[in-house]
Amino acid sequence: MKYVIETTEVSKIYDGVVPVKAVDEVSLQIENNEFTAIVGPSGSGKTTLLNMIGGLDRPTSGSIKVNGFELANMSENELIDFRLKHIGFVFQSYNLIPVLTAKENTEFIILMQKIDKKLRDERVEKLLKEVGLGDKMNSRPTQLSGGQQQRVAVARALASKPDFVLADEPTANLDSKSTENLLDIMARLNQEEGVTFVFSTHDQRVIDRARRVVTLVDGKISSDERR
Repeated sequence: MKYVIETTEVSKIYDGVVPVKAVDEVSLQIENNEFTAIVGPSGSGKTTLLNMIGGLDRPTSGSIKVNGFELANMSENELIDFRLKHIGFVFQSYNLIPVLTAKENTEFIILMQKIDKKLRDERVEKLLKEVGLGDKMNSRPTQLSGGQQQRVAVARALASKPDFVLADEPTANLDSKSTENLLDIMARLNQEEGVTFVFSTHDQRVIDRARRVVTLVDGKISSDERR
């Protein structure tokens, strides 16, 4: 079987007076259309693992393949291009550009891909409507609530039609209502459109929605539960 994500004995060691093994020989396979949460206490290695899967950080040892492509074989420029075309990111801090509107923030990635303007406009408007922001396209981040900003971030992550979306603590700064709204949108995109989501989270509300929960403890997988 070809997995969308496949890690084999991946480790990450941070050098220091006492070297820290943040991720310890993790082997993990993620299939298309999964809605998976990687969970664990602070310092368990979940964000480090997510960053390595996303090509934002390189492993000390082991293999990471995305749709069969080995990330270790790529140069920095090749990794940047690969992320641009294949991986969507949602972070807890939203990372929206303050001077751009919701529409402009959403199209930022595909603008760099040099996609035709008409196609760009159609895709962005469709996505913003899907996340419930069809009437906020011309609003800047300061004019949006935290939950609305995170929905723009989800639309931006999906704009390039990535192989999967990595969401690092996406609900950390949201209230309960905004969290439920965001999770409803992500679950619908997963179930109706087949978008693969992989979360790094300690939020029980996200964990309750996940169809697979991978638990890390001290950098190792301690359990892997499918529901």
